[in-house]
Amino acid sequence: MTFEQMLERVRYEGAYPTRARAEESVHAVLAALGRQITGDERVELAARLPQQAARVFTAEIPATESLTGWGFVKDLASRTGGTAATTRWDAGTVLRVVAQLAGEDLLGRILAQLPSGYALLFGRAELVQAA
Repeated sequence: MTFEQMLERVRYEGAYPTRARAEESVHAVLAALGRQITGDERVELAARLPQQAARVFTAEIPATESLTGWGFVKDLASRTGGTAATTRWDAGTVLRVVAQLAGEDLLGRILAQLPSGYALLFGRAELVQAA
Protein backbone atom coordinates (compact mmCIF):
# COMPACT_ATOMS: atom_id res chain seq x y z
CA MET A 1 0.00 0.00 0.00
CA THR A 2 1.33 3.45 -0.86
CA PHE A 3 1.02 6.42 1.49
CA GLU A 4 -1.59 7.95 -0.81
CA GLN A 5 -3.64 4.74 -0.72
CA MET A 6 -3.35 4.71 3.07
CA LEU A 7 -4.61 8.30 3.22
CA GLU A 8 -7.54 7.49 0.95
CA ARG A 9 -8.49 4.48 3.06
CA VAL A 10 -8.34 6.59 6.25
CA ARG A 11 -10.32 9.34 4.55
CA TYR A 12 -13.00 6.90 3.44
CA GLU A 13 -13.23 4.91 6.68
CA GLY A 14 -13.12 8.02 8.85
CA ALA A 15 -15.53 9.98 6.63
CA TYR A 16 -13.12 12.92 6.58
CA PRO A 17 -14.18 15.78 4.29
CA THR A 18 -10.70 16.28 2.77
CA ARG A 19 -7.48 14.39 2.15
CA ALA A 20 -5.65 17.02 4.20
CA ARG A 21 -7.82 16.27 7.25
CA ALA A 22 -7.12 12.55 6.88
CA GLU A 23 -3.40 13.28 6.59
CA GLU A 24 -3.47 15.35 9.81
CA SER A 25 -5.00 12.41 11.64
CA VAL A 26 -2.53 9.91 10.19
CA HIS A 27 0.46 12.05 11.20
CA ALA A 28 -0.82 12.73 14.73
CA VAL A 29 -1.84 9.14 15.48
CA LEU A 30 1.30 7.54 14.01
CA ALA A 31 3.52 9.94 15.96
CA ALA A 32 1.64 9.10 19.16
CA LEU A 33 1.88 5.38 18.42
CA GLY A 34 5.60 5.80 17.83
CA ARG A 35 5.92 6.99 21.42
CA GLN A 36 4.31 3.76 22.69
CA ILE A 37 5.79 0.83 20.73
CA THR A 38 9.32 -0.46 21.27
CA GLY A 39 11.56 -3.36 20.31
CA ASP A 40 11.13 -5.77 17.44
CA GLU A 41 7.46 -4.87 17.08
CA ARG A 42 8.43 -1.25 16.38
CA VAL A 43 10.89 -2.31 13.68
CA GLU A 44 8.47 -4.78 12.07
CA LEU A 45 5.57 -2.35 12.06
CA ALA A 46 7.73 0.36 10.49
CA ALA A 47 8.69 -2.09 7.74
CA ARG A 48 5.02 -2.80 6.95
CA LEU A 49 3.92 0.84 6.81
CA PRO A 50 4.27 2.95 3.67
CA GLN A 51 7.63 4.72 3.74
CA GLN A 52 6.28 8.19 4.55
CA ALA A 53 4.10 6.78 7.35
CA ALA A 54 7.05 4.80 8.72
CA ARG A 55 9.12 7.99 8.93
CA VAL A 56 6.42 9.70 11.00
CA PHE A 57 6.09 6.62 13.25
CA THR A 58 9.83 6.15 13.84
CA ALA A 59 10.63 9.86 14.26
CA GLU A 60 9.23 9.72 17.79
CA ILE A 61 11.34 8.50 20.68
CA PRO A 62 9.45 5.91 22.74
CA ALA A 63 8.13 7.29 26.01
CA THR A 64 9.55 6.05 29.29
CA GLU A 65 6.04 5.45 30.63
CA SER A 66 3.41 3.49 28.74
CA LEU A 67 -0.08 4.93 28.49
CA THR A 68 -3.30 2.93 28.66
CA GLY A 69 -5.57 3.13 25.63
CA TRP A 70 -7.59 5.90 27.26
CA GLY A 71 -4.38 7.67 28.32
CA PHE A 72 -3.20 7.46 24.71
CA VAL A 73 -6.40 9.18 23.52
CA LYS A 74 -6.21 11.87 26.23
CA ASP A 75 -2.52 12.56 25.50
CA LEU A 76 -3.21 12.76 21.78
CA ALA A 77 -6.16 15.12 22.37
CA SER A 78 -4.01 17.43 24.48
CA ARG A 79 -1.27 17.49 21.81
CA THR A 80 -3.67 18.15 18.92
CA GLY A 81 -6.19 20.38 20.69
CA GLY A 82 -9.04 18.02 19.80
CA THR A 83 -11.85 16.76 21.97
CA ALA A 84 -11.67 13.29 23.48
CA ALA A 85 -14.48 12.13 21.19
CA THR A 86 -12.94 13.35 17.91
CA THR A 87 -9.50 12.15 18.98
CA ARG A 88 -10.91 8.70 19.79
CA TRP A 89 -12.47 8.65 16.31
CA ASP A 90 -9.19 9.70 14.68
CA ALA A 91 -7.16 7.14 16.62
CA GLY A 92 -9.58 4.32 15.88
CA THR A 93 -9.78 5.14 12.20
CA VAL A 94 -6.02 5.31 11.68
CA LEU A 95 -5.19 2.36 13.91
CA ARG A 96 -7.71 0.09 12.14
CA VAL A 97 -5.82 0.75 8.89
CA VAL A 98 -2.51 0.17 10.69
CA ALA A 99 -3.92 -3.14 11.98
CA GLN A 100 -4.66 -4.25 8.43
CA LEU A 101 -1.11 -3.41 7.37
CA ALA A 102 0.42 -5.10 10.41
CA GLY A 103 -1.40 -8.41 10.05
CA GLU A 104 -2.78 -10.63 12.80
CA ASP A 105 0.50 -12.02 14.19
CA LEU A 106 2.28 -8.68 14.54
CA LEU A 107 -0.85 -6.96 15.83
CA GLY A 108 -1.19 -9.63 18.52
CA ARG A 109 2.38 -9.03 19.65
CA ILE A 110 1.87 -5.26 19.63
CA LEU A 111 -1.29 -5.57 21.74
CA ALA A 112 0.52 -7.90 24.17
CA GLN A 113 3.19 -5.22 24.62
CA LEU A 114 0.78 -2.34 25.21
CA PRO A 115 -1.27 -1.71 28.37
CA SER A 116 -5.02 -2.33 28.36
CA GLY A 117 -7.39 -0.35 26.19
CA TYR A 118 -5.63 -0.47 22.81
CA ALA A 119 -7.41 -3.46 21.27
CA LEU A 120 -10.60 -1.48 20.64
CA LEU A 121 -8.60 1.33 19.04
CA PHE A 122 -7.19 -1.24 16.59
CA GLY A 123 -10.69 -2.56 15.89
CA ARG A 124 -10.33 -5.72 17.98
CA ALA A 125 -12.26 -6.99 20.98
CA GLU A 126 -10.39 -6.84 24.24
CA LEU A 127 -11.03 -9.75 26.56
CA VAL A 128 -10.44 -9.06 30.21
CA GLN A 129 -9.81 -11.77 32.77
CA ALA A 130 -12.04 -11.58 35.85
CA ALA A 131 -10.24 -10.69 39.04
